[in-house]
Amino acid sequence: MTQRKVVWRTNLVWIAVAALLLSPACTRAARIAAIRPAAGNILQDSQRAQENEQERREREQEAREREQERREREQEARDREQEKADRLQELYDDGREALDEDRYDKAEAKFDQLAQLKGPQTDAALYWKAYAANKLGQRDLALATLADMKKRFSQSRWLKDASVLELEVKQSSGQQVKPGDQSDEDLKMLAIQGLMNSDAERAMPLLEKVINGSGSPREKSRALFVLAQSGSREGREIIGRIAKGQSNPELQREAIKYLGLFGGAQSHQIMAEVYATNPDVSVRRAILRAYMLGGDRERLFAAAKSEKDESLRREAIRQLGLVHGVGELEQLYQAETSTDLRREILQAFFLAGESGKLVQAAQGEKDPELRRTAIRNLGLIHSDESAKALQTIYSRETDRSLKEEVLNAYFLQGNAAALVAIAKSEKDPELKKTAVAKLSLMHSKEATDYLMELLQK
Repeated sequence: MTQRKVVWRTNLVWIAVAALLLSPACTRAARIAAIRPAAGNILQDSQRAQENEQERREREQEAREREQERREREQEARDREQEKADRLQELYDDGREALDEDRYDKAEAKFDQLAQLKGPQTDAALYWKAYAANKLGQRDLALATLADMKKRFSQSRWLKDASVLELEVKQSSGQQVKPGDQSDEDLKMLAIQGLMNSDAERAMPLLEKVINGSGSPREKSRALFVLAQSGSREGREIIGRIAKGQSNPELQREAIKYLGLFGGAQSHQIMAEVYATNPDVSVRRAILRAYMLGGDRERLFAAAKSEKDESLRREAIRQLGLVHGVGELEQLYQAETSTDLRREILQAFFLAGESGKLVQAAQGEKDPELRRTAIRNLGLIHSDESAKALQTIYSRETDRSLKEEVLNAYFLQGNAAALVAIAKSEKDPELKKTAVAKLSLMHSKEATDYLMELLQK
């Protein structure tokens, strides 16, 4: 029985009892006899209602705790997946860096390790392993690795590169290539770049040949850069074809970056078409970053609003912050219901250096977690406005955890003066202790002077 029903029933009972008591025919004994059971029933109903209300609250608390546990498990799973993805990407980046430094033995080991982990970059790892093996003069290993790649990844976008490399390996004399002897490659690129300045029409096919050949990642990247920097129609067309997926995914992402850096409206349209049709998350993320390089707030805003992949929405929100899309971010924050994405938007306000919006969230946001995020980001902005806002928040706040977040924000700012002022005036011993602990980690005159003052008391 709910509390409201108990009150309603109690009122009816007492009305009935009152009517009986006011009756002239009612004797004293009758009055006592009428009141006792009524009072007993009311007391029992009230106790049952309180018990039911307590049970309801406990069930709701249990449901909240289960929901929190579910969210934590999901977050842990996402964190594990992200850690795995980061590890794979780290191996890939290390391998590519080794290739750029002509350290082919290290590159082969890194890509072999990556291939054994069987992640999404396995086909690329096998290609680069074969490439490094060929540079080391290990032709049999290179051919075996390429054969393994072709067998396991018959639809890979690295197959074209693999076929070119395989042909080169088979045609080679078997003489070992010295890893440090790369002067011919550098001279060739300098010659092509010079030709580009004097006779671009003759240079274009040579650059395209480099991009489609079995050259090093550095050589292909330089060829793309020369094409992009030329500003010519033919160069944009070649880069556009690569951006649309004519080459391997790595070179495609590189082409997309140059479209963002050097391209105009036509280049942005090409990227929009690729974004709409290509399901590869890494390629779409590269496009969002290229939009940022080109200052395309409109398309970033569209992706932040409508993208169904949450990781890409987060990326679009971050890039909006980097292009100072404050108005767009504010619209997103007002419309968004997901706490995680609203937290990402607050982070984007920080990237934009927009302390005003963070102050609004820190002072007016109802969700404590979002307020905590806003306060933390205010601590990362070193300005008088953010320092004054933190002072106001601390003086008005009643939630101890949020006051502690303000202390941490002052620490991030290196604002020893504010922490000293709080340590001197704060009545709460725990908060005072926290402020002093922060000061003990700071190397500033204000902090040192106050700590000496404490020691001399």
